[in-house]
Amino acid sequence: MIIDCHGHVSAPTELWAYKANLLAHRGSHGRRMPSVSDEDILRHANKIEMAPAGHIDMLNRVGTQLQMLSPRPFQMMHSAKPARLVHWFTEETNNIIARTVKLIPDRFLGVCGLPQVAGEPIESVLPELERCVKMGFRGCLLNPDPYENGAEEAPPLGDRYWYPLYEKLCELDAPAHIHATGSHSERTPYTLHFINEETIAVYGLVNSTVFEDFPDLKIIVSHGGGAIPYQIGRFESGGNRQGFSFLERMRHLYYDTVLYSPDALQLLVKTVGADRCLFGSECPGVGSSIDKATGRTFDEIKPHFDRFDWLSDADKHAIFEGNARRLFKIA
Repeated sequence: MIIDCHGHVSAPTELWAYKANLLAHRGSHGRRMPSVSDEDILRHANKIEMAPAGHIDMLNRVGTQLQMLSPRPFQMMHSAKPARLVHWFTEETNNIIARTVKLIPDRFLGVCGLPQVAGEPIESVLPELERCVKMGFRGCLLNPDPYENGAEEAPPLGDRYWYPLYEKLCELDAPAHIHATGSHSERTPYTLHFINEETIAVYGLVNSTVFEDFPDLKIIVSHGGGAIPYQIGRFESGGNRQGFSFLERMRHLYYDTVLYSPDALQLLVKTVGADRCLFGSECPGVGSSIDKATGRTFDEIKPHFDRFDWLSDADKHAIFEGNARRLFKIA
């Protein structure tokens, strides 16, 4: 079975119109979300948008049986003011995901967004996290930069600012999947900002006592850990100067395989180990354009793993489904 740990909701257009209206009136017209029927959700769950086929048809094309469904990160507007806009939009997005999972339970499981308002205490996200877990969500997205590449910087993920969230995640036995959201910079658009923030997130966690303080904490890092595996020699040298192995501490974390070239996938697995990798493709998404060399979309990455004869069948099983089943408690 193929479980894709990294997928984003294909939501009805009413959700995006709702966001636009919230930003326009800044909450002065109230919270009211437009009515969305089950038929609207089902239609958009397989509407052709950024890929050659609709969402479910794309999963069928690439052989994914089950996908963890989360908000579209670049839409999450964590830096917006006033704070209620972030809470309202996040909650309504999670509601759409919950309804999608309920309507199509054999293909999707939910991963919720957190209403992380830039500058607010992290405790403000805990009620929504608890609400979503009670609804059956299996984890959450965690944005390491709620300021969205703005003038202010968020504390690194090793900072005690984040500890109330880590404590709650351990209590709920729910994993957090690190994924940045938007970017205010033209020089660093959101797709590059994602990679930068994942790199910073791994660095901040490894150079901290988080996993000593929370040994049961489960954290997955998007896009193969950003630049960390590619620059591992630099970070290993730095850790050595401080008396620890950066590489060994990296293995407290998990990493998805949202990487669209065989060389990158090979480097990730050989760096962190198959037991720390979860299959992820973000299909459909940024990788859903056609690779002229193969005629397939870039996010069809299972064939790369099939050709890795240096991986055992047990390792491939762990990457394709075993690790995800354990972390997300999938029966």
